[in-house]
Amino acid sequence: STAVGKHLAALAGLHMKRVTMELGGHAPAIVFADADLDNAAKILSANKFRNAGQVCVSPTRFLVHESVYEPFVDKFVAAAKSLKVGNGLDKDTRMGPLANPRRVDAMEGLVSDAVQRGAKVKAGGKRIGNEGFFFEPTVLTDVPRDSRIMNEEPFGPLAPITSFRSYDEVVAEANRLPYGLAAYAYTTSTKTMQAIGADIESGMVSINHHGLALPEVPFGGIKDSGYGSEGGLEAIEGYLNTKFVTQASA
Repeated sequence: STAVGKHLAALAGLHMKRVTMELGGHAPAIVFADADLDNAAKILSANKFRNAGQVCVSPTRFLVHESVYEPFVDKFVAAAKSLKVGNGLDKDTRMGPLANPRRVDAMEGLVSDAVQRGAKVKAGGKRIGNEGFFFEPTVLTDVPRDSRIMNEEPFGPLAPITSFRSYDEVVAEANRLPYGLAAYAYTTSTKTMQAIGADIESGMVSINHHGLALPEVPFGGIKDSGYGSEGGLEAIEGYLNTKFVTQASA
């Protein structure tokens, strides 16, 4: 978490120890008006509910252009409802449990808070059974910005979806939080791809696919999501000391 990471970084600083910090995130997933909705809903839902949403780069805030909001929601909800939740040893299972009972309580609290503030539950929203720590793949719509889930990393199978009107509006929302680990965007416009890649404040931006965490590419965040890299050639920098030696003739 960011809180623990800052504490460890402070302790390392006392001894001038170099560290790489990959901390919390709250990844925006932007769907523009010209996006391939089938592709966007398929990839984003698969990655949202991977490991029951307990992934640092899990897409978290779904920001969808108002002109395609309803059809995207329909496709995403259908994907969420199609997932079989259960024992990972069952070949038909597509999503397993949360890590511990604290995560179940956290999911219930986030859903309750969002609903009290006006959000609508389109899929899921509840714990499954009384054994284990299973929670339904959950989709929330019309989620207000001041709800906890729009500000706190959920680290679970909750997908809050809101709409936007303009490019500037969605960039402002994407950059609003102090996190900057991962971000996603879907568009068929090369111009928009280039612009959003530059304007989003994030250590990693993946456009029209989920191309993160490959061993040959840098993996890391900025702002409160940390610093340094765990992948690519950049990962070695944290283990190197630059030494300058200058010499003149005797």
